[in-house]
Amino acid sequence: MKHRIYVDEVGNPDLASSDNPNHRFLSLTGVILELNYVQDSVQPQLEALKLKYFHSHPDEPIIFHRKEMFNAKEPFEALQQPNLRKKFDKELLDLLTAWDYTVISVCLDKKKHKDQYSVWRYDPYHYCLAVLLERFIYFLNTLESYGDVMAESRGGKEDIRLKESFNRLWEKGTDYVDQEQFQKRLTSRQLKVKTKSNNIAGLQLADILAHPSRNEILAENNFPQNLSAPFSQKVINILKNKYYRRDDDIYGKKFL
Repeated sequence: MKHRIYVDEVGNPDLASSDNPNHRFLSLTGVILELNYVQDSVQPQLEALKLKYFHSHPDEPIIFHRKEMFNAKEPFEALQQPNLRKKFDKELLDLLTAWDYTVISVCLDKKKHKDQYSVWRYDPYHYCLAVLLERFIYFLNTLESYGDVMAESRGGKEDIRLKESFNRLWEKGTDYVDQEQFQKRLTSRQLKVKTKSNNIAGLQLADILAHPSRNEILAENNFPQNLSAPFSQKVINILKNKYYRRDDDIYGKKFL
């Protein structure tokens, strides 16, 4: 078997903005899926849902994006109809419950990070990615499996930063997972970067899960978040059974 972790980012890695409450936190959420399972189950079921509610066509596929879906913006304006939205939400939540995937989310308080390390600082994105991929390696080790990493393209300099961060982990490892383990379990030294237009099911799933997961982690660490939205709360409840566990410990949530 080969697994892929699809990574979605909430927030930005800029330390200069960390004093702004709206930009204080950076989180990375990774969704681990077995690749044959994506092909046989997740992708076709996701496309069937799009076709049923939004008349998605292969030549111009609908790409699920949480923010536009939540606000019923084009091409999701059909969700402005309460009865239709209720049916769609139920079907999507049923899929999120039924699909076989594992979630790892890492959230960094950039303000505390900046204040604590006034001279030497870990790059926020690299810090989060290192912790995320350490846990991915633990996951692969347990199953004696192999995998790779895919992130959504942010364009230009951002993509270069993503790839450089990944390359550092491949070449040097971390204090907890050495480079030999990274190179043994990961099948490629290159981070895969794809745009939204590629219609990658795993990246769309990560996009749907990332924001609720981030908010849950912040709320658990005494940073109140709006968890009252019914759909988001239902996603959070589903995630409780999807986070990566080692023995009896939850390794799928980490607040830095």
